[in-house]
Amino acid sequence: MPDDPKRIVEQGYDAIAERYAEWAASFESPAMRWVEKLLAKLDEQSAVLELGCGGGGPLTRAIADRHRLLGVDISAKQIERARDRIPAGSFLQMDATEADFEPNSFDAVVSLYMLGHVPRAEQAPLLGRIASWLRPGGWLLATMGTAGADDAVEEDWLGAPMFFASFDERENERMLLAARFELDETKVIPYEEPGHGLVQFMWVLGRKR
Repeated sequence: MPDDPKRIVEQGYDAIAERYAEWAASFESPAMRWVEKLLAKLDEQSAVLELGCGGGGPLTRAIADRHRLLGVDISAKQIERARDRIPAGSFLQMDATEADFEPNSFDAVVSLYMLGHVPRAEQAPLLGRIASWLRPGGWLLATMGTAGADDAVEEDWLGAPMFFASFDERENERMLLAARFELDETKVIPYEEPGHGLVQFMWVLGRKR
């Protein structure tokens, strides 16, 4: 297993891409409700960046059906699946923490379940870059962990090692405000994930000041 957290995530999702898609389809999370909240705020054919887009599931399709979508994922296998499933979208394999988009390029950025795979030291800088990529008044929809857990590797997550890290709610909010987001809505929502029991994430809908 590599020591680099990014490579752990990349290789992990390459290994479990199909299994992850089946698992994600087996239960209902709050994600679609929050995506619909975001889409209701956007003008037609807005430019939307999805970080951690995965293999082109229903959330990504809902965005691509109405807007100009650019999806980014660290996993080559996931990007391959997304391109096959959603030809209307554009997709790039890259590490989101190394992305370098033009300032003021997007009307919205979506980052669901991705920040939890980013080392703690890199989460605040990434939020700052996300803000720079958004046009003034642009929207961020994100999930953030709440456990305040140090960088760690779970040895068997859906059949592969996976890296996780998080802050608590207060630190999440501090980082978002420091990145110059106005918080339109935040909510911690617990729900059951098959094989993992009760989990919870902080859901964030914010706007660039």
